[in-house]
Amino acid sequence: MNIEKIKTLGELKKAGYKRRTVKEEIRENLIKKLQHKEPTFTNIIGYDDTVIPDTERALLSRHNILFLGLRGQAKTRMARQMVDLMDAYIPYVAGSEVNDDPLHPISKYAKDLIAEKGDSTEIAWLHKSERYGEKLATPDVSVADLIGDIDPIKAANLRLNFADERVIHFGIIPKSNRGIFVINEIPDLQARIQVALFNILEEGDIQIRGFKLRMPLDILFVFTANPEDYTNRGSIVTPLKDRIESQILTHYPKSIENSLAITEQEADVLDEQKAKVKISDLIKRLIEQVAFEARVSEFVDKKSGVSARLTIAAYENAISAAERRAIVNKEKETHVWMSDLVGIIPSITGKIELVYEGEQEGPYQVAFNLLDKAIRTQFVNYFPNPEQLKKKRTAATAKEDNPFKPITSWFDKGNQINLFFNTKDEEKIQQLYKVDGLHSLIKKYFKHANEKETALLMEFVLHGLASYSMISKKMVEGSIEFKDLIGSMMNLGTGSFSSGVEDDADDFN
Repeated sequence: MNIEKIKTLGELKKAGYKRRTVKEEIRENLIKKLQHKEPTFTNIIGYDDTVIPDTERALLSRHNILFLGLRGQAKTRMARQMVDLMDAYIPYVAGSEVNDDPLHPISKYAKDLIAEKGDSTEIAWLHKSERYGEKLATPDVSVADLIGDIDPIKAANLRLNFADERVIHFGIIPKSNRGIFVINEIPDLQARIQVALFNILEEGDIQIRGFKLRMPLDILFVFTANPEDYTNRGSIVTPLKDRIESQILTHYPKSIENSLAITEQEADVLDEQKAKVKISDLIKRLIEQVAFEARVSEFVDKKSGVSARLTIAAYENAISAAERRAIVNKEKETHVWMSDLVGIIPSITGKIELVYEGEQEGPYQVAFNLLDKAIRTQFVNYFPNPEQLKKKRTAATAKEDNPFKPITSWFDKGNQINLFFNTKDEEKIQQLYKVDGLHSLIKKYFKHANEKETALLMEFVLHGLASYSMISKKMVEGSIEFKDLIGSMMNLGTGSFSSGVEDDADDFN
């Protein structure tokens, strides 16, 4: 259909235009995509076998949809992508506030116009991008905002009395007729406002200030909400929930790989940063692991959730921490070190809600705890499990079986190492090589690692051993200090340590 040539209702009829509801339109276009094996929702990672099939089934059933899940689970993104399942353009009666279908007008304006002009009624075309409406539910949202109210200014200008239907000013829902309308965080909407949606969903009736209009709105409604039992802010009233035909549960990434892909896709890293700073797969996995640890932490409110925005922001901050260090040291390029992960702490504290015990610990301490636990969890994916080695202490072959023994013995002799946050790469590498057995350990398990990979793994081993209570780790005056665990505990007992964040394992594990 060449829409540029169709200007009137008569021309539209001659072109053979057939009316479809928005749900029928989406259903038919979805069927075509499925038949041609085209993706229905793009850049939504981890939902291929869960949320996306559920959503496709709901759309095929022509259902209104409720996405139920914690924050940062792509609920709104799923709703917005439904626009791509609509026709590129649809015709409507020119000048209509509610996008009246020329073949099935519902407003008094369109009905009167067609009765007057017949096939000469002017037709306009609406792009699919203009057929999407969205409203964040807040306590101050009113019935007038969503559905409409009497407009006294319109009544005065048109010299109409308040009994005339034309004095009505339509709200955002009627103006979304023949499109998709989304209400985010529906539990935050006052109960009396939710009640006003009953008839719209079930009967298509609109009641405005005494006017009872029979306007069968053609809308696909999509609602989003946190699980009803998980929020103290409000709930979805039962009759409204009963009228939403499909409730779809969303979820966080179930694997590190999916989480990595989401962060890689969403992180906003400049090209100049990418050229200057390299980030290893190890660091990426540690950042993702922080979110996984937070979701099961006793200090973090599970009802609030830990969104993917935490790891996205942390990834960006890790890059920026390395970039800042390189700028200060006038280095042309660098990579993200373990010590740069201190820079992701603000990304963690701002993205988690703490329970009472967490508040007692303090947000920064909880954030450091989560980072330490992430290191502990990932460490065994690269090196032998220190916990299993501890169980062999009484065995005669314990010394030979423990690949970390030369390293811990070096610290047991009273040696220590301070890794400053802003030190140059070459200086940090020199510091790491001072630790006996550290380089040989990496070469034992990663024979083909280059110099920078080896150095990063050497630093990772120190953090890993600290997380397993084999050496001590403290943050003191812009550096991370590693030393023997027993000596550190004795010094702490005599009061020699007076500042910094204590990262000893008894506090963390």
